[in-house]
Amino acid sequence: MPKTVIQKGSVQETLVIPLYARYHLAKQYPELYEGGNPGKLIESVDYDFSEQVKLMDTALGHFGSLEVAQREFDLCEEARAYLRVHPNAAVVNLGCGLLDLFSRVDNGSARGYNLDFPDVIDARNELMPAGKREHNIVCDLNVYSWFDKIDGSQGAIFLAAGVFYYLTTDQVRALLCAMAEHFFGGVIAFDSVNRIGLKMMSKTVLNQTGMDDIGAYFCVSNASRELADWSNSFASVTCKSYMNGYRKLGTKYGVLPAILSWLSDHLVHMSIVRIEFRV
Repeated sequence: MPKTVIQKGSVQETLVIPLYARYHLAKQYPELYEGGNPGKLIESVDYDFSEQVKLMDTALGHFGSLEVAQREFDLCEEARAYLRVHPNAAVVNLGCGLLDLFSRVDNGSARGYNLDFPDVIDARNELMPAGKREHNIVCDLNVYSWFDKIDGSQGAIFLAAGVFYYLTTDQVRALLCAMAEHFFGGVIAFDSVNRIGLKMMSKTVLNQTGMDDIGAYFCVSNASRELADWSNSFASVTCKSYMNGYRKLGTKYGVLPAILSWLSDHLVHMSIVRIEFRV
C-alpha cells in the first residue's frame, strides 16, 4: 500500500512531529499513553524522522514526549468530565492534526468532530478515517461558518491542543467570544503559556510557520484573571497546571523531567485553560 508522502517545510510536517513524540512515548511509557497505535501511523507515512530520532535521545526530547502525554491526558479528562453530565454532547477537536482525542473519550453516544485545514484533513482521511459518530471537517477556525456544522444541541466540549499559539490574541478573543455566543452551555479547554514560553516556542517549532511578530500571538499568564472579562457570555474561566494539575509525574520518570515540570509551572505558566459558556 502506498505511503502518504509528507514534505519537509509543509503544513503537514507539523502533524508528524507530535506524532513521533507519541510514538516514542508509547514505546517508553505505555502506561502514560492511552491513544491508538502511533507506530502504525508512523509506518504509513513517507517522511525522514531522523531529526526526531536524535531529538528523542536528548533530555529535552524526552521531556517533550512527557509534555505531549500530559496535555492529551488533561484534555481527555476535561472531555470525560463534560460527557458525564452531557453524554450525548459533541466533542470537537479544533486544529485536530492527527490527534485521536475522540476515540479516547467516546462513551458510545457522543459525537466527534475533527476540524482543520484542507491538506490536514486530507492526510487525516487517508491515515485515520473518521469512525462511527465522527466527522472530519475542512475549515479555517477564523471563518465561523463551521459553527453550523457542529450539532451542539445536547452540549459541546471543544478541545484545542497546541493550536492557539498560531493565532493572534485578537483572533483568539474573537473566536472564543463568538463560540460563547453560539454554543450556549458549552465548554472549551486548551493549553496556554505566558510570553516567556511563547518566545521559547518561537525559536523552535513556531518559527516554521513564519511568525514574524511574536508579540501579536496569543499567550496568557493568568487566564482566570486576564480572560474573564473578554465576554459576558463566559460563565467561568479557570486554569490548572499543564504538567501537574490532572496527574502528577513526580520523579518516577527522572529528576530532570521533575525539575523541568516545576519550571513549566512557575516560569512559563504552562496551563490548561477551561472556559464555560453561559446557558
